Amino acid sequence: MSDSAAESVPVLIAGGSLVGLSASVFLGRLGVKHLLVERHAETSMHPRGRGNNIRTMELFRTAGVEPAIREAASALSGNDGVLQTERLSSDEQRWIIPRIDPDSTLSSITPSGWCLCSQNDLEPVLLKYARDLGGDARFGTELISYTQDDSGVHAELRNRETGEPRAVHAEYLIAADGPRSPVRKSLDIGHSGPGTLFHNVSVTFRSKNLKNVVGDRRFVVCYITNPDGEGALLPVDNDEQWVFHVPWAYDRGETLDAFTDMRLTAHIRAAAGDPDIDVEITGKAPWHAANRVADSYGRDRVFLAGDSAHEMPPTGAFGSNTGIQDAHNLAWKITAVLRGWAGRRLLDTYQAERRSVALATTLRASQQAVEEQHPGYTAAASRNNDPADLLTVALCYRYASGAILGSDPAGEVVPRRFALGGALGSRAPHMWVERDGKRMSTLDLYEKSFTVLSGPAGSPWRAAARALAEEWDVPLAGYLIGDTADCDLLPEPGVDWAQLHGTHDGAVLVRPDGFVAWKSGNGEMGDPHKVLADVLTKVLHRP
Repeated sequence: MSDSAAESVPVLIAGGSLVGLSASVFLGRLGVKHLLVERHAETSMHPRGRGNNIRTMELFRTAGVEPAIREAASALSGNDGVLQTERLSSDEQRWIIPRIDPDSTLSSITPSGWCLCSQNDLEPVLLKYARDLGGDARFGTELISYTQDDSGVHAELRNRETGEPRAVHAEYLIAADGPRSPVRKSLDIGHSGPGTLFHNVSVTFRSKNLKNVVGDRRFVVCYITNPDGEGALLPVDNDEQWVFHVPWAYDRGETLDAFTDMRLTAHIRAAAGDPDIDVEITGKAPWHAANRVADSYGRDRVFLAGDSAHEMPPTGAFGSNTGIQDAHNLAWKITAVLRGWAGRRLLDTYQAERRSVALATTLRASQQAVEEQHPGYTAAASRNNDPADLLTVALCYRYASGAILGSDPAGEVVPRRFALGGALGSRAPHMWVERDGKRMSTLDLYEKSFTVLSGPAGSPWRAAARALAEEWDVPLAGYLIGDTADCDLLPEPGVDWAQLHGTHDGAVLVRPDGFVAWKSGNGEMGDPHKVLADVLTKVLHRP
């Protein structure tokens, strides 16, 4: 098909699972037209990829989709923690993780919180919202091949039902096409890491009476150690729908056919500790836990995101979250380049930032699999002496790239202790403020523009930001934080914004993704207009 007959779109997304759909949502929020293609005919039917961490929910909050997600997740809203027991009927048990989120002080660090929403419930919400934003999502359509050159990406698609081909020209391609990514293979990009760690078969089943054995325990997952019933039980609705992960001896030649309904029923009954409990097997799906990170996150106009770029075990619930955050990082950068307010070199910072996070996160997820003694994983404990806790890994990671001015390339990607003090390259601190009589989080400011925050004496910074926004046609907002009449944001009593952001009442530049890109010196203002112009030129890689 000739390129002249090709459909044209700024961004093509290959893959319509959680990461691809999230990319569609984020691009849609930024007003970027795009086409998403997914080879399957519909969204996932299997309840997996359930844990959405704080950072992911902050992004969904800013994008306006959080309320719909929490409604879809209402059946599991009271579930928390990771339990271990020999069998469900046993009185002996231990909470490996009593609570996923910390105590009630969480509201001081985030406006959001953890959400347990299964992939089969989350994907339809994201798909509807993406389409409402104007996203073009075509299921039952696959990417067959593509080439790229200075003019863009030239792709061939195929409707899997009719076989009809279609040519598409895009400026950029986001490959969210899974762990066996055809796009990654076409780019001849390899992996680093230990590789496959263990194998499970995920079994969906109905049981009306299992809830009586579970009782009032509302866990996220329960690990069963009884050899006859070893595995992981996950509630789907706390009533009749359940999932059980059964260890699979794949490396020793065991086939999927060996997991008959009779065998699985006996296994689940042994796990429950009740030989007569009702069990109706409704489905099974194999999965392979791995620790791999792509050696490169793409090439030229093609970018890898999600499982195509990294794989990690489910422990810690980092996999899909890391991928969704990949999509968010990439969406604003592609938008900036497409709109002409950033140079193409800004896109190079995607790999610099997200690959380092993936390396740190896959390591921690693997360590967590050891700590939780995940069924099917027999590796000896090989871990840091003092690993960061799960919340620190999820929320406190830091970037060091050319899109962060003054960051330390040799610094830790994840600090050993929880720290959200406005450090360069870190997620900007959350604080509750009042704006035009409405209570909001400062995180709600960060999505569609760069933002300059300064104290009551920082009106020159605000003026410089607003002037540059108009002169350069760049989305750049400026706000004064304080309780004087000319301030835009009124903090809650007792909150010192400058101390919280690690500055001596200077100015802080926050990127559209909510990460601190630059901070002024200790009260040394200079010419704010000139300083900001120089900072933005460097951060955005403007020619």
